[in-house]
Amino acid sequence: MSQLALPLQLADHAVFASFLNDGNEILVATLSSLAAGREGHGCWIWGSAATGKTHLLQAVCEAAGDRAVYIPLSSLTDAGPDILEGLASRELICIDDVDLIAGQAQWETAFFDLCNQIFDAGGQLLMTANTAPRECVVELADLRSRFLKLPVFQVQALDENARVSALQLRSRHRGLELPDDTARYLLKRSRRDMASLYEILDRLDKEALRAKRRLTIPFVRDVLAAILG
Repeated sequence: MSQLALPLQLADHAVFASFLNDGNEILVATLSSLAAGREGHGCWIWGSAATGKTHLLQAVCEAAGDRAVYIPLSSLTDAGPDILEGLASRELICIDDVDLIAGQAQWETAFFDLCNQIFDAGGQLLMTANTAPRECVVELADLRSRFLKLPVFQVQALDENARVSALQLRSRHRGLELPDDTARYLLKRSRRDMASLYEILDRLDKEALRAKRRLTIPFVRDVLAAILG
């Protein structure tokens, strides 16, 4: 997918098919519908770190193709608000970590202008943040009012059983089989947030392919020893 002049690339795993939607069924259905062309203003997606907000936003872009553009503010805030220029030419503008610009006057003004351009053009604005829009410390009142018009969804974190299922779903997406006992072993011996678990799973994928091994507990134990020390 082209990204205007921005050198951005979507993660190959960030698709709807590899996201376990337990507890987030309505959110995933809404985003799938928006990516397929349903009309609306977009939405505000919030939740704690490593709950899948970036995954979902990139999945929208993957499904929508060139109708969408993905902007990760955590990587682009140093570039300044000029990066927002021209984004309203797309139907779906997906902004990751929008709360990072709260309280910065130039950014807030640029975002207010972008919101007006998007809504006037009939486009849709999809944003992620760590907080709900009412708790986001935006100082520009007009921008806050624009944010508050968006439908709001909170991403629900997965419980232990769902984490196992999520790891197995990601493994199947990569062509691997992750047995229940191996998945639970991995949960007990690594950081439990999904971002860290997926990062380790990616490493296991590479090592399993290199060694031509299955993801057994002994194999995972050896790889974790090399990773974690």
